[in-house]
Amino acid sequence: MSGAAGSPAVPGLTAFSDSAQAMFLVAFSTVATLTLLLCVMTGPDRDDLDEFYTGYGSLSPLRNGLAIAGDYISAATVLGTGGVIALCGYDGVVLALSTALSLMLLMFLLAEPLRNAGRFTMGDALARRLPGRCVRITACAVTITALLPLMLVQLAATGQLMAFVLGFGSESLKTGCVVGLGALMIAYAAIGGMKGTALIQILKIVMLVGSGIVVAVLVLRRFDWDPGALFTAAARRSDAGPAFLRSGLQFGTGATARLDMIASELTVVLGGACLPHVTMRMYTASSARQVRRSMSWAVSIVALFVLVVTVVGFGATALAGRAAVSAADPQGNTAYLLGTRAAFGTDVSTAETLLFTMVITAIFLTLLASVAGMILACANSLAHDVFAARVQEMPARREMTLARVSALATGVPTILLATLVQHHSLQPLVTLSFCLGASALAPALVYGLFWRRYTRTGLMSTLLGGSLTVLLLMPGTNLVSGSPVSAFPHADFNWFPFTTTGLVSIPAGFFFGWLGTVLSGHGKAERQRRQYEAVEGWILAGAVRRGN
Repeated sequence: MSGAAGSPAVPGLTAFSDSAQAMFLVAFSTVATLTLLLCVMTGPDRDDLDEFYTGYGSLSPLRNGLAIAGDYISAATVLGTGGVIALCGYDGVVLALSTALSLMLLMFLLAEPLRNAGRFTMGDALARRLPGRCVRITACAVTITALLPLMLVQLAATGQLMAFVLGFGSESLKTGCVVGLGALMIAYAAIGGMKGTALIQILKIVMLVGSGIVVAVLVLRRFDWDPGALFTAAARRSDAGPAFLRSGLQFGTGATARLDMIASELTVVLGGACLPHVTMRMYTASSARQVRRSMSWAVSIVALFVLVVTVVGFGATALAGRAAVSAADPQGNTAYLLGTRAAFGTDVSTAETLLFTMVITAIFLTLLASVAGMILACANSLAHDVFAARVQEMPARREMTLARVSALATGVPTILLATLVQHHSLQPLVTLSFCLGASALAPALVYGLFWRRYTRTGLMSTLLGGSLTVLLLMPGTNLVSGSPVSAFPHADFNWFPFTTTGLVSIPAGFFFGWLGTVLSGHGKAERQRRQYEAVEGWILAGAVRRGN
C-alpha cells in the first residue's frame, strides 16, 4: 500500500542529459496533446448525461477491461509497490499479490451487483434500496474524503518528478509543474467525461504494461533468463541476506508486527476494490455478461503487471543494490526507474534511451490518468448525488454543466493543497485512502448489496462510523510520527503502533452497520427486507436495468 513519495527527488539517478530531456519533453508533449485531443473528440454532447457518466457502455469488454485496469493501477502500484519489493523483498511481493487479489474480490463479489444496482455513482447503488438525500450526500462526502488524499499524493509526485526530469531546481518552477499538470487533469475529466478518461486509461495501460514487459525481459536477460539467479542476486545485494526472501523485513517478526502485516494486506484487499474511481467503471458495462468479461480482462492485465513490477523491483536491488535504492528515496519510490536504467547496463544505446523515455512517459501518464479518473468520480458524485438530487427532475444540460463545474471545484483545491504538501512524506495519505475504502465503503457495499434487513440508519452508521474511526486512529499510527520516514519524523505521538488503522477500523465499520440496523428496530428491518426482496432480482441477477 506504499504510495508515491510526496517529494520524489531522485539523487540515485544521474541527471538527464540535454538530449534525453528534449526527448522526454517531446514525448510527453505529444502524449499530452493527443490525449487532450481524444477527450475533445470523444467528449459528450452538452445534454447527454449517459454519455458523460458512462460513455453509453460503448466500450468492448477488452477496452473496458483495459480502462478498469488503468484506473486500478496508480502510482501507488508502480512506484510504491515496486519500492517495497526492492527494499523488503518477500513482503513487497505479498503486497503486490494483495493488489491483484483486491481486483479479484471486486470481480467475483461486487462487480455485477454494483453494475445492476447503480447507474452513475456509488450513491446510486446505495440509494437503490435505501433512498434518501442524506444517503447520497454522505456517500459523496465519503467519496471525496477517500479520493482526495490519493489525488494529493499523485499530483505532488507528478510535479516533483517532472521537475527532476527537466532539471528544474527552483521551488517556484516545481510548483508551476504541479499547477500545470493539475490543470491538464481537470481538463481530461471535465471535457472527456467517462469515455474520454477511459481512452486515456487504455493508452496509459498499454504504454505502461508494454514498456514494463520489455524492461522485465531485459532484467531477466541480465541473469540468463533464470528467475532464481535474479532472486539470489537481489538477496545478496539487499544487505539482509536470506531474510530478504522471507517475511519480516517490512513489518518485523513479533506478534504485533504479524498483526500489522495482516491488517495492512486486508486493508489493501478491501480498500483497493471499493474506491469510487474503480467501482464507477462497473456502470460503463452494458450488461452483466459484459461486466464479467471486462473484469476478466482487467484482472489478467493487473496480474501481468504485478509480475512485471516484481521482476523490475528485484532487478533494481540485484543490479543497483539496496543502498542505491534507499539513497534515491528512503521509501524506494524510484526503484522502478532505477531497475529500468540498471537493466540497460553501462552502454546505453539510442533504442534503450527511447525505451527509458517511454517508461518515464508511461509513469507520467499513469499519474495524470489516475488523478483525472479520481476527479471525475468526485465530480460525478458531487453533481449527481448532491446537486441533481435536490430537485425532482433536473434538466440534463444543467446537470452536465454542474458535473463539469464540479470537476473544477474538486481539482482546484486539490492543486492548491498539493503545492502545500509536496515536500512532505505523503505515504500516510495513501494509507488513509485505502483505510477509508476498507472501513467505510466496503462494509456499506457488502451490507447494502447483500443484507436484506440493512436499514438506512445502519448505512449511515457504517459510512460515518467507519470513516470517523479511521480519521481518529490515523494520527496515532507509525506512518505519521515516530520514525525517520514518517510524516513528522522529529515528533513522536505514536499511540497506535500499526501501519494502518485496519485492525480496528474494518471490524468497526461492519459493527457500526450491524448496530445501526439493530437499533433501527425490528419493524424497520422487516420493511427493508420486503423492499430488498422487491429489487433483489435486479441487484443480484441483473433482471432489469433501471435508472435512479
